Amino acid sequence: MQVIGVLGGMSWESTQSYYRALNEGVKQALGGFHSARIAMFSVDFAEIEALQQQGDWETAGKILAEAAQAVERAGADFLLLATNTMHKVAPAIEQAIGIPLLHIADATAEQLKQDGITRVGLLGTRFTMEQDFYKARLQDKFGIEVIVPDESERTTVHRIIFDELCQGEVNDDSRQRYLKVIDHLHEQGAQAVILGCTEIALLVEQSHTYVKLYDTTALHASRAVARALGN
Repeated sequence: MQVIGVLGGMSWESTQSYYRALNEGVKQALGGFHSARIAMFSVDFAEIEALQQQGDWETAGKILAEAAQAVERAGADFLLLATNTMHKVAPAIEQAIGIPLLHIADATAEQLKQDGITRVGLLGTRFTMEQDFYKARLQDKFGIEVIVPDESERTTVHRIIFDELCQGEVNDDSRQRYLKVIDHLHEQGAQAVILGCTEIALLVEQSHTYVKLYDTTALHASRAVARALGN
């Protein structure tokens, strides 16, 4: 079994979802007392979040690149960046390490392609919904059209992520707001909706809506387990 490198803490609430999913995936595949071999570095999210707000992606990239090097030194065979938004600095991380980075957008897009999805809605932080580092990868590399919520809805989605989910708060009123956004994306022709922030799955589950949802945390972890086990 290969060692799965995890660069987490952005936020720790979603990183614990990764830890659970990776171990449950290995146990399901191998049975018995088996669990995942994991090398993890968890950053202080307050530092990263401040840099996000300042738009200082270069400094954030340097911090995460150094953390990724620590994960590599700990014996990881490949790396998971346990966050959607910070894949904006994935190139800086990849340049700093000698092990592969398993990109979260690729893991998601591969499943979308397999399921025949060609037009998808995207929820996430404002950075993920508005900037090209995520959307363009789905569109240019995989030919998947991406729809995002309107300005007002993007503000709501972003606020709930940072003010509630990253603080460990899960509120039913916020869930209903998200479900309305999901319905609106579906009405615009989205065949499915990507939960493109690793915290969103803490709030919205498939049982809450008839619209097909793609949980990036679950898909990313599943791809990692398959790679670790040589599948």
